[in-house]
Amino acid sequence: MSAALTLGQPEHLDKLLSLVEAFHTEAGIKSTAKMRRAGIAPLLDGVPHGCAYLIGPPRAPIGYIVITFGWSVEFGGLDGIIDELFIRPGVRGRGIASEALTALPRALAGAGLRAMHLEVDRDNAAAIKLYRRAGFTPRDAYMFMSKSP
Repeated sequence: MSAALTLGQPEHLDKLLSLVEAFHTEAGIKSTAKMRRAGIAPLLDGVPHGCAYLIGPPRAPIGYIVITFGWSVEFGGLDGIIDELFIRPGVRGRGIASEALTALPRALAGAGLRAMHLEVDRDNAAAIKLYRRAGFTPRDAYMFMSKSP
């Protein structure tokens, strides 16, 4: 099974929304169809704040990855946060997520990406192992913090 990445386009909206709903349900993320659409649709329409990639064949994707963009003085330019990564449960454990995490920086190299970051549950040993294999390292002196307006 291939983890080929396809940059999400407006015609992929329904497929992505289905995958996002599956991820949010599995992860216990409370979101509505309206919220999910508001989060994904602009990324497919070319908003400069991020992008979504389908993982696997675009007609029948097996997952998706969303990265949002920012700017980092520390890293010397454009950086990205992997906001969501989801692989359908039936195809997990085959290296697809690892392959996608390896392909993503190459896909974004032309845009000048200098660093990628992500957030992971400290109790999710499998995810931590995956991210470490993909080259991510914890920044022990730092803690990701959030605030809703």
